Amino acid sequence: MEKVIVTEGLTKYYGKARGVVGLDLEVRKGEVFGFLGPNGAGKTTTLRLLLDLIRPSSGKAFVLGMDTTRHSVKIRARTGYLPGELSLYDRMTGEEFLRFFARLRDGVDWGYMEALCRRLEADPSLRISSLSRGNKQKLGLIQAFMHRPELLILDEPTSGLDPLMQQEFHRLVEEAREEGRTVFISSHNLPEVEKMCDRVAFIRAGRLVEVVEVASLKERSLHRVEVVFAAPPPPGIFQSTPGVLRADQDGQTARILVQGSMDSLLKTLALYPVHRLVSHEPSLEEVFMTYYGVNGPPDIPETLPDRGGDRS
Repeated sequence: MEKVIVTEGLTKYYGKARGVVGLDLEVRKGEVFGFLGPNGAGKTTTLRLLLDLIRPSSGKAFVLGMDTTRHSVKIRARTGYLPGELSLYDRMTGEEFLRFFARLRDGVDWGYMEALCRRLEADPSLRISSLSRGNKQKLGLIQAFMHRPELLILDEPTSGLDPLMQQEFHRLVEEAREEGRTVFISSHNLPEVEKMCDRVAFIRAGRLVEVVEVASLKERSLHRVEVVFAAPPPPGIFQSTPGVLRADQDGQTARILVQGSMDSLLKTLALYPVHRLVSHEPSLEEVFMTYYGVNGPPDIPETLPDRGGDRS
């Protein structure tokens, strides 16, 4: 499968301060790829290296088959970029700003640009200095998408957007995927990444932890299950059940913490009459916390939150 982004031992130091170290990463054509990590992990540094906004201390990066330090202008012409710290020309109107970027890109489909404005509810007639943070973010997204680039590199793309505009952004990303374009999203908004991405990379302290499919990542994570039996079961029935990290039994009720597949748990439950079962599926945020390490299994809450889990 064609690779749109490839890094080989990519390393950046700011003096003695660490940016990223030995980053080996591949992003496939047509996928939505999430780049996850806490603040200061090296996410923004990586994006700037990919666009040759800063130079690596060592290692190499290739974008769209081109060396980033030798062909940065060609790469940027085929890429849409939204920086995490968006800075706009306050004296311009939104339209003047977008036309400026359109000229830099040798023209764009203005009808498509206007459609993006309508979809994101952006008024380009207003002066940028009068806009809220969210409305400035909309302009940043429009300039990134408006030339239909082969690759989108987006740093915290929904920062400042309200939930409705976040949903519209998700639709734009899905359309880009359907058209075979590639989207690289750096974020710490984990539920957002969960909804959109095919694969995710975890970066911590400047080093790549692992690259995994979103689905397989969730399979490794923790599930919280609450079971109400028709009659109190014998104590300790989950003691030897594979995957069960903790089980608190109180009369007819059991609160269980399971890691990975719940198949063994369900087989154990099938031996006893069950009145009610609630499974709280983990969000990617819970996966993230589990993935970075927890000092022992977390506590099981007395009442499980209702987040659309399975019920029977």
